[in-house]
Amino acid sequence: MQRRPHVVSAFKPPIGLRHRHVQSVLAGWPFRQPWLRRQAGPMLAATRDEIVDCGAGVRLLGHFSPQIGATRGLVILLHGWEGSAAASYVLSTGGRLYEAGFDIFRLNFRDHGDTFALNPELFHSCRIDEVVGAVQRIVATHRAPHTFLVGHSLGGNFGLRVAARAPAAGIDLARVVAICPVLRPRSTMRALEEGLWVYRKYFLRRWRRSLLAKAACFPELYDFGNLRKLPTLTATTEFFATRYAGFPDLDSYLQGYAVTGNVLANLAVPTRIFAAADDPVIPIADLDDVAVTSALSVDVFPHGGHCAFIEDYRLRSWLDGAVLEELERAL
Repeated sequence: MQRRPHVVSAFKPPIGLRHRHVQSVLAGWPFRQPWLRRQAGPMLAATRDEIVDCGAGVRLLGHFSPQIGATRGLVILLHGWEGSAAASYVLSTGGRLYEAGFDIFRLNFRDHGDTFALNPELFHSCRIDEVVGAVQRIVATHRAPHTFLVGHSLGGNFGLRVAARAPAAGIDLARVVAICPVLRPRSTMRALEEGLWVYRKYFLRRWRRSLLAKAACFPELYDFGNLRKLPTLTATTEFFATRYAGFPDLDSYLQGYAVTGNVLANLAVPTRIFAAADDPVIPIADLDDVAVTSALSVDVFPHGGHCAFIEDYRLRSWLDGAVLEELERAL
């Protein structure tokens, strides 16, 4: 299957910003964070922390920013792996949507955003039930005229799986937007292992730090030893998937959160994927194995990197406006 992009608006970064690694690295550049926090100032000033009861004893931390007056709707934002509700892309998108009149709920996945002590079991990407439970509780608690779900990277993957389960779970979603979502985890793992070393090193460093923080919270449950004995993402993932997550092998785990094949075949919630053909982390060819459904639209752009889409030398993200435009289609 070949997908033709539906262009919401043109994304044409300056020539100097078009390279996929330039896009991807600049999006997460630490010096960009203070500027994004200032831009998201009204949203952050209105934020109150909430512990979300997801059922089965699972608790997740979220940050709710309501409008002072009437709201246009509620947007639930899902971050990527080893990110958090304070990630640059979450602040950027959340701040823009809050400014446009939406309530914002930024959810942290298990063991993200310094929440290691909330739940004894480790995070893994197949924990979809607790994310569905979290969305159920958020929607019930913060009723709005329309509810939207927006996810980046692994958050986009979770968003797609929540969308597929939403009708059966009684979750009324007006629209879902998945930005550079993980599609086939095995392909993403290969891209990280064989691609530019910067991404591999970044994720290994952050994951090891998270695992040590988890062990410090539950020393009676975890003693991982020297994590540097697991030199690659593949080896580390296989170790934890089989030793601590109960999967018989690595492939069973990776296939467990894939959205390729028929996973989205019965998707009923209007959903749009924004993807970049030059994404260094998510192989664009995996889109060819995503089920075709009338509820799913896909926009593929030549440039954009991974969850970046930096549009100018002020390092502003084109995605924020594109997401806003997409949500407004449902109003």
